[in-house]
Amino acid sequence: MHFAKDKEDRFAAKGDLTTRRAFLVGAGAAAIGATWWWAMGRQPISAEAAGAGAPKMVTIIGFKDDGTRTTKESVARVVKTEAEWRAQLSPAAFEVTRRAATERPFTSELLNIHDKGVFRCICCDNALFDPSTKFESGTGWPSFYQPIAKENILESVDMSLGMSRTAVSCRLCDAHLGHVFDDGPKPTGLRYCMNGVAMRFAKAGV
Repeated sequence: MHFAKDKEDRFAAKGDLTTRRAFLVGAGAAAIGATWWWAMGRQPISAEAAGAGAPKMVTIIGFKDDGTRTTKESVARVVKTEAEWRAQLSPAAFEVTRRAATERPFTSELLNIHDKGVFRCICCDNALFDPSTKFESGTGWPSFYQPIAKENILESVDMSLGMSRTAVSCRLCDAHLGHVFDDGPKPTGLRYCMNGVAMRFAKAGV
């Protein structure tokens, strides 16, 4: 079942960046031949920016790869230097997770995955989404109607495109994941529109 895309879901970029709508109708993207759209976003969380002192603690819920909940625990927030993140991540994953960019739609290898397992943060392996809540939104980005645990994500106001949107990030490492909209299916009515490159799929039993 496809769900209508509202005007908030259009990816309006600054400068010479194209919008999601422009891409989907074939305009702009063909002209610039872009593989990725880079959005203006927050700067990467780094060890230098965090400053000295004791690490900040966060509370998350642990999950096995079969989706079984394990423990609720308080752990140190994952903070790395920009150089460390660049060394760990692909260029695309770095731009999305550490600079709040958006991947090109219909390119994610995670779009058609519905096996039993867990979608985890590409940066820190925090459990984010369960395949049982995944649905086809028609937008070209992996979409879910709820996270695997509210404790494992952060939602914040994003005004970067001149409109109010709700950004979603990983609570453990602050990786930008995508945005959440209110045009999803029951039971929540929400659509967590995620960048596939910000996650990895851990298949149960592998």
